[in-house]
Amino acid sequence: MRRCAGNWRRCAAVGCSTRTWPREPPRRPPPRSLVRSDPALGYRLLDPTVEINRRPLLLLEARDALAEGLLVSGALTAVADWQESNRTAKFGYLMRHPTAANQRTRHVSEAVLHSAQLGLAAALGDWLTGYAEFLYHPGQSFGAGTLTSIERNQVELRRGWVLWGDLERFPVYGLIGKVEIPFALTDTVNPFTASTVWHAFGGLAFGAQMGLRQAGFDLRLMAVQGGAQFRAANTSVDDSAVPSRLDNFAADLSWRGAVGGGVLTLGGSWLRGSAYCQEFPITHFAACRDENPARAFYGRFDWAGWRLQGEWAQTLDHWPGTFNPDLPQFGASRVTSWAVGARRAFSLGPWPAAASVEFSRFAAGPDGAPWERQDQWVAGLAAFPLPSVKVFGEFVRTEGYAPLNFLTGGNLPAGQAVSDRDAHSHVWLIGTNLAF
Repeated sequence: MRRCAGNWRRCAAVGCSTRTWPREPPRRPPPRSLVRSDPALGYRLLDPTVEINRRPLLLLEARDALAEGLLVSGALTAVADWQESNRTAKFGYLMRHPTAANQRTRHVSEAVLHSAQLGLAAALGDWLTGYAEFLYHPGQSFGAGTLTSIERNQVELRRGWVLWGDLERFPVYGLIGKVEIPFALTDTVNPFTASTVWHAFGGLAFGAQMGLRQAGFDLRLMAVQGGAQFRAANTSVDDSAVPSRLDNFAADLSWRGAVGGGVLTLGGSWLRGSAYCQEFPITHFAACRDENPARAFYGRFDWAGWRLQGEWAQTLDHWPGTFNPDLPQFGASRVTSWAVGARRAFSLGPWPAAASVEFSRFAAGPDGAPWERQDQWVAGLAAFPLPSVKVFGEFVRTEGYAPLNFLTGGNLPAGQAVSDRDAHSHVWLIGTNLAF
């Protein structure tokens, strides 16, 4: 007969004496599942509107939940919209890839699956965390053709990394992978539409990050692979865009703390090589002769159901490609982008809800230039019937049409540019974003 080994509660529960086990051993609890889901956590990890370049920190904060097994998360976003423009085939709404391959005439409409995501996360031992996210996103793909072309309907590993760290034991962490560059805030208060700052400076690259979290401060450093990266980073490698050297760098320092009954976040960033360094004519991912650094400052205040935020980012040098020799009256310019927004949480019957408004600007030319600026106004309303389900509606107005490719000309007869500072468009949009 086996001894009870002093397990008084277990013996009492199964009705045995405190000295011996019964002949039939008690049932053991079922093993924990090795594969699990957590819709609330999955929603945070896959949400494309907030904490965009801080997901490694979210993983570190959620290590206890990840330790229970492989976390499998998914998300779907479906939208329907109607757009109008005062210029034929010139729609400035950046969320739906504004080119003549996708929007023709002056009125367009669509009902589409905007994106699908699959995320895998696991804590391996006490210090290692792995993450991979797969994305289907034809509306913003750089593939050739229309929205239904095979080249644009691909699934990609959008981000993934191996992360070392445990913030409860040690304030320093590090990672290697494909990850957002720690530059600017790039978040939005809108339920769906990204701010122009994200479109202009939201970086995604291969590289290595190291971070320090201490006393409300977050210091993040990243060695970024050179050449033209996936988004918003470019440095010359042997006078080419080939990413064969780790020669780009980013740094971000922020502070978060309680102020006046709310929570205040302030930060600043620097990037050695922004994407705005190509010569005329401008094309995506072209090689650069010299790097063009960028800087950013941002702030956010959460108080009594309100969120107020703003940010500003600018290149340190002029973008060479913004000078068209056939339009010499418009000199080369720095690239500047900024945004301000507010969101108010409230209850819509039994559902949590939020109303928001945001303005953001992309500026790349002097006053009067066709590529002077592109502005975006967004008013949004969102409700959450479940913690991981958002339904939303937005009204968007864009002023100016300034696509990055051939921004200042080069694909039209001399002295002409596709950009148009007097173009404007309106968008009415509804949709849902759900995680599981």
